[in-house]
Amino acid sequence: MPDSFPMIADPWFYAAAFPAVLIIGLSKGGFGPGTSLIALPLLALVLPPLQAAAIMLPVLCAMDLAGLWGFRGKWDRRNMKIIIPGAMIGIVIGTLTAGYVSNRGVEIIVGAVAVIFALQKWLKPGTAEPTQPNTLKGVFWSACSGFTSFIAHAGGPPLQVYLLPQRLDKTTFVATTVVFFASVNYVKLIPYWWLGQFTPGNLATGAVLVPVAVGGVYLGMYLHHKLSDALFYRIVYIFVFLCGLKLLYDGFDLSLF
Repeated sequence: MPDSFPMIADPWFYAAAFPAVLIIGLSKGGFGPGTSLIALPLLALVLPPLQAAAIMLPVLCAMDLAGLWGFRGKWDRRNMKIIIPGAMIGIVIGTLTAGYVSNRGVEIIVGAVAVIFALQKWLKPGTAEPTQPNTLKGVFWSACSGFTSFIAHAGGPPLQVYLLPQRLDKTTFVATTVVFFASVNYVKLIPYWWLGQFTPGNLATGAVLVPVAVGGVYLGMYLHHKLSDALFYRIVYIFVFLCGLKLLYDGFDLSLF
């Protein structure tokens, strides 16, 4: 009789998966936000990208619960009223256009935005005043984030383009992104289920990864509180730049050259 929960047994999968979920957990815990972009490519080395994303989505949702608890009550409510509706708009657009949009095209656009954004910060002389929450900008960038998260799991850079110039307290910044992406990930469960990606094997495999993932979140929280605000933001801008380069690399498929 065939196993009703055919988990992945390939040791190479777990050799890639355990570091990947630990990296995502650290990022969601507030240490090196944006590093999670390198996790799915790690899994894609051993699995088809869509299956890797389907296995990871429930794991991300478990991490989100840990992050929501760890950063409870610390997010920016004014921003949240702007960016959550924007994200839902982006997810709807992503769902309706998924069959027509090139993942590589999205990666190139998001990668270019991230790189230009970081370079502008570093090369622009003087120190600009912190920006304030803005409905038009917030809805636009959060819709971009919801869309790119759905299509290419690259929602971080667009949201950071909106939030980073506000120079929020580092814990407020992380808490706001935690709530945002928890909302995005839980809404994404619906279309992923509709696409038939939550097979018993994928769900059982994801369940094995959850303890490592949640442990990574709490380790990230611990390390987060060891950083000063200034060092935290330096690290975030570096990771935005590196993630932008990684997206451009993937989008142009430079590994072929």
